Amino acid sequence: MRHIACAQIADIVARLCIDACYQLPPDVSAALRQALDKEESPLGQDILRQILENETIAQQGEFPLCQDTGYTTVFLELGQEVHIVGGDLEQCINDGVRRGYRDGYLRKSVVTRPFPERVNTGDNTPAIIYTRIVPGDRLKVTVMPKGGGGENMSQLKMLPPSQGRQGIVDFVVQVAEQAGANPCPPIIIGVGVGGTAEKAMLLAKEALLREVGRPNPHPDDAALESDILARVNALGIGPQGLGGTVTALAVHVLSHPCHFASLPVGVVIQCHSSRHKEALL
Repeated sequence: MRHIACAQIADIVARLCIDACYQLPPDVSAALRQALDKEESPLGQDILRQILENETIAQQGEFPLCQDTGYTTVFLELGQEVHIVGGDLEQCINDGVRRGYRDGYLRKSVVTRPFPERVNTGDNTPAIIYTRIVPGDRLKVTVMPKGGGGENMSQLKMLPPSQGRQGIVDFVVQVAEQAGANPCPPIIIGVGVGGTAEKAMLLAKEALLREVGRPNPHPDDAALESDILARVNALGIGPQGLGGTVTALAVHVLSHPCHFASLPVGVVIQCHSSRHKEALL
């Protein structure tokens, strides 16, 4: 049994919150530069240059990439041979979020109640935490600040199985078309197929953590990603919704077994500022 101190976890989460909001992951930066080469619209090209300039300014001056520093989502892969000592695990994480958003001068966006009074908690807690128990004696922590513009475009549909693959493609493209400029394109589209209603949505959000543009190892899922991406980019929405050939940087699909009477499809959209950082303890 390996012991990991609560205080160490809080320290890591605080650092990840700040780093994620200040630094665009290298794969996202590379995808944006590739998009600039592919974009045919002069206005779209100019927007992509501004996005890349914003990345440079954020890195050089230690500024947030976007004023919306998101609702902090934390994914944990907890080794079954790990023992957390010195505090409650979820409280450790919230302590880290609280400190990271304070020390990083990050906007606090969380309200105490969805209704009737939406009072800001003042420290961006509580975080949304997903914990998966895995073999081993390590703890992997991934922090994703999820902005409201993309998150508000999320959709779930329980398709009849008879609609099959084409139904999945049509639904995801419809979601992207309805989203338009709202999620600050070029976007990354996470798609969860199968499981149950809540599993499909979780799969869609987890899919956003994959390296941008790296195909799913399953050939059927990879082909689905490619077909959806082509359809979405043919919509002509373009960077920031002002027209162009690059509406999405990538489509990432995760699939899961499901009931024979169901075909759940979850879609979670991420803006061009696709921020996440991870650490292994």
